Amino acid sequence: MTVNPPLPWALAAEDLRVVRHKNEILKSISFSVKRGELVGLLGPSGSGKSTLMRSILGVQAITGGTIRVLGQRAGAPFLRNRIGYMAQSSAVYLDLTIEENLLYFAGVLELPSSEVIRVVDQVELAALANRIVSSLSGGEQIRVSLAIALLGSPPVLVLDEPTVGLDPLLRRDLWRTFEDLADRGTTVVVSSHVLDEAARCGRLLLLRNGELLFDTTPRELLSATGAATYDEAFIRLIEGA
Repeated sequence: MTVNPPLPWALAAEDLRVVRHKNEILKSISFSVKRGELVGLLGPSGSGKSTLMRSILGVQAITGGTIRVLGQRAGAPFLRNRIGYMAQSSAVYLDLTIEENLLYFAGVLELPSSEVIRVVDQVELAALANRIVSSLSGGEQIRVSLAIALLGSPPVLVLDEPTVGLDPLLRRDLWRTFEDLADRGTTVVVSSHVLDEAARCGRLLLLRNGELLFDTTPRELLSATGAATYDEAFIRLIEGA
């Protein structure tokens, strides 16, 4: 029996186009992401980041082109438990404990309770497992949301503005977690409008007005624009466009 080798690409978009209410939100963008890459999806508000993430998750109607996840069309039943998603707005129940939240979502995904122990350790919340979520700090609540997204060890993780509103120390700790996940083979896509977070990524996709303005590494971005900072680099890209 012939065994097919694993696909090198975790995500692949080709001429992806999304139109809503006669407005072109994504304008025929193409890119591919290798397994185990930590990718920053960067751009100002209204650039199309959320629409692209919805397309990856398979919940966005696509006007043209294709987007595939792990070799399957986005939204395929095969992908149901293979993409972890963390929304910008909290999806946890504030009146339940961390453990109760995780047990509930593990049950929805038909996962064993041992998964709860694994993910609560992974996000370093084991000591707080019996705390009511409403009593946690903002950073701790974000880690609960991340733990939910990690249930079942999905090979692809999509995170929508996970560090918004956090202080620099908490942001640093979360990015270390993302880097560790990527080092272990998880493909991590992190949406952000904070451009100084670009240095944490192995790869950058920069969107503006629905167009893929730049697909590169952080070092190549600075080199190509001759900028000293990522904010300055992005401004030069916009002015050049």
